[in-house]
Amino acid sequence: MSKYSQKYFFKSFGCAIHGIKLAFKSEKNLTRQSIVGFLAIVFAFLLKFSAVEFCIVVMCIAGVLSAELFNSAIEYTVDSVFKNNFTKLGGMAKDIAAGAVCFTSITAGVIGAILFLPKILLILKEVLG
Repeated sequence: MSKYSQKYFFKSFGCAIHGIKLAFKSEKNLTRQSIVGFLAIVFAFLLKFSAVEFCIVVMCIAGVLSAELFNSAIEYTVDSVFKNNFTKLGGMAKDIAAGAVCFTSITAGVIGAILFLPKILLILKEVLG
């Protein structure tokens, strides 16, 4: 089967979907981050974000979820290579991958604050008058 065939494309897409399902089953943080992302989209809609603001929110969510998926893949790979035995290098790799998720999440939070806070403060100012 050629890697350029339509059949191969659909098979690889199916594998990707399977990987996402596995990650959701095994990684609680991915579920939590998805819920927060969903709430961010709901609030962005309610706050009438512009198309550009909405796209920024979606990209931040995608970045955090992608970082978590990469982190999970790295953790499973390290565990597989070292047969679940702790090694200093394996621990370092896993810590660095987790740090990438933390960095991406903090960055998304800062961007979220920049986008959401002015709109929320404006509503509070109108309500509290």
